[in-house]
Order: sequence, then structure tokens, then C-alpha cells
Amino acid sequence: MDLPNSNDQENKSARKKTIKRISIIAISSIVFVGCVVAAVVGITHAKNNGNSSGTNSNSFSTAIKAVCDITLYPQSCYNSLGPLSKSNNLKPHDIYKLSVQVAVDELSRASDEFFNLPELKNISDPRAVKALESCHDLLSLALDSLNESLSIPKKSLSEAFSDLKTRLSAAGTYQQTCIDGFGNITYAFASIASHNLKNSGEYTSNSLSIIDNIDESIQNSMDSINSLGGIGRKRRRLLMDLDGDFPSWMSSKDRKLLQSSKGEKKLKVDVVVAKDGTGHFTSIVEALDVVPEKSEKRFVIYVKKGVYVENVRVEKNKWNVMMVGDGMDATIVSGSLNFIDGTPTFQTATFAVFGKGFIARDMGFRNTAGAAKHQAVALMSTADLPLYRLQIRQRIKTHYTHTPIANSTENAVSMAQ
Repeated sequence: MDLPNSNDQENKSARKKTIKRISIIAISSIVFVGCVVAAVVGITHAKNNGNSSGTNSNSFSTAIKAVCDITLYPQSCYNSLGPLSKSNNLKPHDIYKLSVQVAVDELSRASDEFFNLPELKNISDPRAVKALESCHDLLSLALDSLNESLSIPKKSLSEAFSDLKTRLSAAGTYQQTCIDGFGNITYAFASIASHNLKNSGEYTSNSLSIIDNIDESIQNSMDSINSLGGIGRKRRRLLMDLDGDFPSWMSSKDRKLLQSSKGEKKLKVDVVVAKDGTGHFTSIVEALDVVPEKSEKRFVIYVKKGVYVENVRVEKNKWNVMMVGDGMDATIVSGSLNFIDGTPTFQTATFAVFGKGFIARDMGFRNTAGAAKHQAVALMSTADLPLYRLQIRQRIKTHYTHTPIANSTENAVSMAQ
């Protein structure tokens, strides 16, 4: 056996000392940053106490003011959060949750007021009626996204922040899409919608700014620690985090379902759809009607080959639906709704998904409206949406995504002008 020489022992000892020094520096740096933040907060608090001249800002907690200053709408942030703060010792995540709750409350109030306005009670324009219907869906989805943003997902820190930011961004997009839907029809209605949703839109934006700032601060802290010798480890989440061919968050059972052989006999299914009458139903819409509401159990619908001319909606209360076809060129859902013929873009989708946990495999989705029909959608998703071996074909707008998270594998997406 070779004995370690003196040089090896000296090198090992030196490495240990270096690691120890780096650890001390890193910990000291964190403590130092904490002291600086505390000092700044203390100074700001002292200034506020010294300038009690009656200005509104003096009544706000120091923490609220510091956080609101980084938002796009600081005044609306002060006005909405300031009166609700009960302490100057609020933590950033407390302020974040408070900001989201304020957005939820305001959007609920604004929605009720908006849909009960006298101007909207007797609308005769068919386009405006459809735009109003879209707004009902969109603002309901916005409220869902905001409520989901109140709880921290049980994921890694980076994934949790990513999900929260994406859901808040979706909530803001839903509200703006409601306003834009009227803008294509009449400026008067768009102006009313914009006025009613102004505060809720700003509050949503403020919540997004707050959580983004918290995330950035943590990332910067991790960068500082990494630069001191690799202590700590930052994990950036990819746009689509895959484990093999599938999203890393997908369960093993769902992966097996996606990888299983095609066909009714080889795949355990709950209902079968077949145009020739050899299944339980002849249309996809009929099959979706029998899906249990808010079920935690996967419900598998097998759709045999054929072209199904229908507009399909997987509603919000239809959870964990899996739809399997005979191939992207064999099982096709086709529609032709479009903007020019009087349907708002949000409602033109041939296949629209609102229910959470939806999975699709071996199917094709088409909107056959021509280029002259302007905006028309083949597939629209507002839920987490794993897509596997699908074909999405349309002239203008193919995949209309308001969703927080969409993952796709081995898909063919085509768009012709």
C-alpha cells in the first residue's frame, strides 16, 4: 500500500482551510446583506416618523412602500395594500399574498358590476353578445388563476416561482383579452370594459412584479454565494422540463398511458367514440358529457379514426381527461369558426381545453377557415396540457395558448397563409 506523501497531506490541509474560509465569507456576506437591509428599513422608518406632516405615505408600512416602489403601478399598490397592513414587520411573501387577495377581491367586484351594467343588459349586436360571453369565460378563468396563485405549489423553489409568475401572467392576459374582444366590435363597450377592469388589471400586474422581484432577489443571492466558491446551487427551470420524452412532473401512470399501444383492446379505456356507431358514442361532445365532474381519477376516451366535424370544449369541471386517437392523420377534429363570420377569436377554437389535467395523444385538430376569414383557432388550451403525437393544422392561428404550462412531444404543427 502506498503511503500519502507530505505534499499530498499539505494540499489536502490547504483545501480544507480554503473551503472553511469560503464558508465563513459566504455566511458573513449573507449576514452583512441582512444588516444592510435592516439598516435601510430602519432609516426609512425613521424618516417616515420624522416627517409626520400628514402625507398619505406616512400611514403605509415601510415594507409595503418598499415593495410597491418596484411595481409598474406603485400608486395603486400603495392605495390598495397600505390600508390593509397591520404591521411594519410584514415579510415579502405576506405582502405578495395580500396583493393577490386584493386582486381577487377587486376582480370579483368589478366582474359583478360589469355584467350588471344597464348598457350591457340589452345588447342587440350578435358580435357584442358573443364578446360578452367570452368575457364571462375569460374573467372566470382569471379568477381561477389568481386563486391558484395564493398557494405555493409543492415543487422546487425555482419551479414554484415559475408557476406562480405564469399563472399571474395568465390572469392578466385573460382580463386584457376580454377588453380586446370588445375593441374589435365597438369602442364604447371596450372603453367600459377597460374602465371596469382597470384596477384589477393593475393589481394583478403588481402581484406579478412582487413575486418576480422576490424570485430575482433569491436568484441574485444564490449567484453571490456561487461566486464565493460554489456553495449553494441554483437550478434554472427550462421552458419545458423533460424527463426523457415527457414532462418531469407527469406521473408514471400517465407516462405508461401515453406509451401504450393504440386501440381499444390494447388500451384500458372508459368510453369509445366511433363515427360508424361501433362505440359508445358517435361524437366527442357526447362522450365528454359522461365524464365525472372534478374527478381525481384519469378518464380515458378512445376516439376511433374518422373526421369529427364538431367544436369541442373540455369544460373546467372535467378534470383528468385523456383523449386518444388512432393517429394524427387518422383521428381528426375539424371546425371552421372564425372572426370574419362573427365569432370572437377566443371562441373560434375547434378544440378548447379548460379542465385541468388534460392529456391528448394521436389526434389531429384543424380549423378549415381560409385566410380571408382572419383569426381562427384549431386548438386552444387554458390548462396544463401535455400533447403527444398530435397534428395541429390551421390557416392563420394554430395553437391559441392562454395556459400556464403546455408541453408537447412529437407533434406536427402547420400553418398556411
